Formats: sequence, C-alpha cells, structure tokens
Amino acid sequence: MPNTYSQISIHSVFAVQNRGNFIVSGWRDDLHKYIAGIIAEKGAKPLAVGGWKDHVHIFFGMPVTTCISDFVGAVKASSSKWVNDQQLVKGKFQWQSGYGAFSYAKSQRDVVIQYIMNQEQHHKTKTFKEEYLKMLTDFEVDYEDKYLFEFYD
Repeated sequence: MPNTYSQISIHSVFAVQNRGNFIVSGWRDDLHKYIAGIIAEKGAKPLAVGGWKDHVHIFFGMPVTTCISDFVGAVKASSSKWVNDQQLVKGKFQWQSGYGAFSYAKSQRDVVIQYIMNQEQHHKTKTFKEEYLKMLTDFEVDYEDKYLFEFYD
C-alpha cells in the first residue's frame, strides 16, 4: 500500500500580546522545552525552539497530516494555556494573532537552528521588529504595516 512521504522544514515566529516583554529568563527555557513537546505531540519533528522576551521561534519538520495554520494555532493555544496554568505572568498571557512561517531546505537546517538557539546574542544588536521585517523582505513576502505584530522595544 502506498504511503505519503515528505521533508518540509518550517520556521515559524509568533509574538506576545499586550505590550510586554513577558518571557523572562527564569522560565523561558521551560517554555521552549514545553513547546518542543507540543510540536512532537502534534506529530512533527522539533528541530529548534528559541526566542526572546516578546516572541518565540519554532523550527520543525512539518507533518503531512495537518496545515500550518492549524499546527501553529495548536502550539500557541497549548503554550499560552501552560503559561497561564503555571501563573508565570500577572494577568492573562496570550500570543498575538497571526504568525510568520517560512520554509527552508534540509541543507539550511543547521544555519536556522543556530540562528534560533542564539536569540539572546542576536537581540543585543537587532530588535524583533528589525528581525521580522528582514525575514519578510528576505522571503519576498508582501505585507501591510497595519497587519504586522505590535512590536515592543
């Protein structure tokens, strides 16, 4: 019986809601580990999870059984529930609506993984807004400013 095979590497980025740099070093690594677990639970291969105070990058082998919007939506919903259940921030934690998603060839994986795992160093010289706009530009994604994330410096 034939089967379906694929090798699709997706780098997705999403941001914190409500004007805050809430993801602090005291629990950031735990959040990233939790998100990696969600990715695996959803049938994908977690390749890297990282980020900074106001956003998260996930890089994963996309399963053929779901679409990107459903997948990223599930990761965001489960991870925000975890943050709230753990009471890691005052008030309600949630992600902004929307996300960025970019595909990479297998030969580019190591570079993307290194980039995601070095977010702290990267954000010493570049804001999240600069980073995200460069991604959109590099991938030739047409966008409207009014539909971008709210950025917090």
